[in-house]
Amino acid sequence: MSRYILHADFDAFFASVEQLDDASLVGKAVLVGRSPEMRGVVAAASYEAREYGCRSAMPMSRALALCPAAVRVDPRMDRYREISAEVMGIFGGLTELVEAVSLDEAYLDVTESVSGMSDFEAMAVGLRAQVKRETGLAISDGGGGSKSVAKVASDMNKPDGLKLVPIGTERAFLAPLPVGDLWGVGEKTESRLRAIGVETIGDLAAQPDGRVQAMFKRVKARNLLSLARGIDEREIRVGRVKKSISAETTFMSDVSDVVVIEDAIESLAQKVSSKMRDLGLSGCVVRIKLRESDFSTLGRQVTLERSVSDAGAIAGEAKALLRQWRRDGASYRLVGVSVTGFGGVQTEVGDDAVVQPALF
Repeated sequence: MSRYILHADFDAFFASVEQLDDASLVGKAVLVGRSPEMRGVVAAASYEAREYGCRSAMPMSRALALCPAAVRVDPRMDRYREISAEVMGIFGGLTELVEAVSLDEAYLDVTESVSGMSDFEAMAVGLRAQVKRETGLAISDGGGGSKSVAKVASDMNKPDGLKLVPIGTERAFLAPLPVGDLWGVGEKTESRLRAIGVETIGDLAAQPDGRVQAMFKRVKARNLLSLARGIDEREIRVGRVKKSISAETTFMSDVSDVVVIEDAIESLAQKVSSKMRDLGLSGCVVRIKLRESDFSTLGRQVTLERSVSDAGAIAGEAKALLRQWRRDGASYRLVGVSVTGFGGVQTEVGDDAVVQPALF
């Protein structure tokens, strides 16, 4: 049985909400994020700002240098959540199979509601019109027989676009696209593939299995080849399981004092612990993130013999990682703490993991 999957994605969500609520911002370059004085980064850039090279996760100081005329606004997360909840409600009225990836992005399985591509297109067009009518915001939709194809399609006609891939044509649709467009291909993977002459998704699909398996771990190689060949059987995950609980802070100025960093870690551990207790979670992997002034980022984690949720235990493990991995003389602009491994002690950990008993 064919599946019909939609990927719905807001266009420059935070910035679009600000333009919706303040008509004076319409048509202007808008940057959402904290001020440069607060060491802010761009949370969202309107399409007008993107024309100047402004992008999400860019230091706000850099974005304002690229586009001095841009209007910077502080994030209003409560307002963004309000709009998101409204739109997710619209999606839920269409199908129960909705996977919310973030505030501004979701997958919908509408297989049971359509009888073919013409129905599929009519539903997608109607959905976009309903969202625009009820919220005033535009979404871009992509659709096809799988999540990965729907995601690629939704990115093709932004902003305010629609692209549907006829069922059965997934491989032909993907073939001419740059290999970097494929789900799971980041910069490093793309560079390695291009080094062997793989420029398009079709090039990757045509590679002998053994050649790709020799370059990547078995699971990754298998996934890359399947997706490149238009094969993706992943189901919509309703009510996605929380993978990690995290908190982080950006210092007003770079900090090298270990005591100050440890104080921040204790505060962050309290926040993480509170969130975990609210959700009834405990985890066996504690992770610390450190970002230096040049934006280089270090992440290290420890896998414990038992799950924890106590703030003291989380802070103790995070501070131990800090002392073990901090570079002498290094200054940091950001520190983060997170806990994962909610399903029990992990048997497989990343290359940067450190396994040791719990300190507490």
